[in-house]
Amino acid sequence: MADAVTSTTIVDDDRKAVIQLTNTSDGTGESAVTKVDVSALAVRSTDGAACTGCKVARVNYSTFGMSVKLLWNASTNTICWDLNSDYSDDVDFSYMGGLQNTAASGGKTGDIKLTTTGHASADSYVIVLTVIKEY
Repeated sequence: MADAVTSTTIVDDDRKAVIQLTNTSDGTGESAVTKVDVSALAVRSTDGAACTGCKVARVNYSTFGMSVKLLWNASTNTICWDLNSDYSDDVDFSYMGGLQNTAASGGKTGDIKLTTTGHASADSYVIVLTVIKEY
């Protein structure tokens, strides 16, 4: 079996995307799974430019039993933000323009990946990510 996961795009406009992620684990967990694929986000309506990256403006989350690492995708993934186990929070980075992608330029895609740690059967998370799109 595998963890039961969902990824639902709530908003995808010229400026931002809001994506809801859920997981109910069977104990398998997730390892560097792409959750925000910038190439799959809507193009800018004014000129058709493709999204090439994003900044994390807000992370609203609840975890039960497992912790979650958000990662900037690159040849060597870089930690974007850690979400503690058995915790809920609403972290707003919009006041500073969002968390910048700090991944090294080698293989940098602009995508956000996710890894769970300490997962066991019936552990879960719900995460709502708000990202500011870059072109």
